[in-house]
Order: sequence, then structure tokens, then C-alpha cells
Amino acid sequence: MSEEQNPLVVIETSMGDITIELFRDKAPISVRNFLSYVKDGYYTGLIFHRVIKGFMIQGGGLDEAMQPKKTKFAIKNEATNGLSNKRGTLAMARTAVVDSATSQFFVNLVDNTFLDHRGKTPDLFGYAVFGQVSEGMEVVDAIAAVKTGSRAGHTDVPAENIMINGVRVVE
Repeated sequence: MSEEQNPLVVIETSMGDITIELFRDKAPISVRNFLSYVKDGYYTGLIFHRVIKGFMIQGGGLDEAMQPKKTKFAIKNEATNGLSNKRGTLAMARTAVVDSATSQFFVNLVDNTFLDHRGKTPDLFGYAVFGQVSEGMEVVDAIAAVKTGSRAGHTDVPAENIMINGVRVVE
């Protein structure tokens, strides 16, 4: 795959596969970061630990026991890249600190434009979109429809684990 082409990755879940086009041109830091975790096999065995119907599904940081997996360094937030948190987009999850994203990501279930960059303060800075589901949105919607509850101090946790069996780059 050439550097100009946007890479495709497949997130293999216990509910089916989700193919995502990564926007290397618009979010080079986020894409490079995500692909480094993919290359390391980091996501294998993790879960979608936060599922909020009508909002988003989030994964990439916790294992089946709801324990966080050690991450690499935090990256610069690319929310100013002009991409919007529309249905089917992939974005970097972060804490209240603007430049705190590491391994966790989320898929927007609806147009969440309030998550877009709207200002310089942490609450307005936004969440960096770095990809778009190209196949498997029905899998995303199926994940979004599962029963959720509270577990290990977290809310909106699927009652039954939704596993990330692996993430691979489509060559």
C-alpha cells in the first residue's frame, strides 16, 4: 500500500467484522498511532467496554476483566482537521485533557457534531475523527443494540463481552 492511499483495517469482533478506511491525509498522527497499536497486536483480546445507544460504541483499552491495558504515549489531538463526528466515523477517545488520546477509539452511531472542534478550551476542542466505516455498519448497529449495565465502576458496559478478536490491515 502506498503512503498516499488511505489504509483499510478490519476490526474483527465477536459480533462480526467492521472495515474502516483510515484518513491518513487528514489525521496522520491519529492514523500512525492507531496503526502502531494494530501492528503490535494490541487490540486482540480487548472489548467494546462502553456502548451508548444513539451515541457511540467505544473500545480499545480494557480487557474482559475491565482492566486497562498499558498504552503508549498520548498523542496530539487532531480535532481541527475539518472532519466531523458523523454517523459511521471513527474518532479517538480521550480524557478531559485535550492531548490525552492513546489507544481507545469510538464509532459514532449518529451525527455527533457537538463532538467536533468548536474552540480552544478542553470542553470545546473536540474529538479527532480519523476514519470511516466502509463495511460492517450493521455490525456496529448490532453492538449498539446490546443490553448494557454497570460493571467494575463503569457504566454502559455490555452485559456480555463484545470481544475484539483482532485488528488487521487490508493489504
